[in-house]
Amino acid sequence: MTKTPQTDPRDELVDHLPALRAFALSLTREGASADDLVQDTIVKAWTNMDKFQAGTNLRAWLFTILRNTFYSARRKTKREVSDTDGIHAARQATRPDHDGRLALKDFRAAFEQLPDEQREALILVGASGFSYEEAAGMTGVAIGTVKSRANRGRRKLAELLHLEHGEELDMTDQATLAVMSANQGITR
Repeated sequence: MTKTPQTDPRDELVDHLPALRAFALSLTREGASADDLVQDTIVKAWTNMDKFQAGTNLRAWLFTILRNTFYSARRKTKREVSDTDGIHAARQATRPDHDGRLALKDFRAAFEQLPDEQREALILVGASGFSYEEAAGMTGVAIGTVKSRANRGRRKLAELLHLEHGEELDMTDQATLAVMSANQGITR
């Protein structure tokens, strides 16, 4: 007894396109939306063809996918907020990753221009988190000297980075932000 080869249901998808489009048009009432819905249906059917049971009604299966896709999108749209003036979107925006990398590159170039003593003070009380007292002990200078070096270093960095008074450096690197923070080095 010879087996008849099974036809791949994917080969039949094209035959159902006109009926799917008509059904989609009846749901969406708009040509472009209907075409998008049919396309989404075909993509879902194609990627989930292993779930189709051979010998069952392919058209009914496709119509079910189309209908479910339509109503899922409709429910999702009801939860969406209208934002024609962009106010909500502006609050949700995040800066691109490359902004931080560019700021870090600028920071490093400016940091390298500082005198050694100022860089050392900023690294110890800023990036490394030591108190002014601890930094003074490590470097063998007075606490006031460490404070002065750190403050002069921060002012010079702000000048080199063209930061206005009170303007914060726009970065996410915590060590770099700590170097610029005037609250570092306070006795704990």
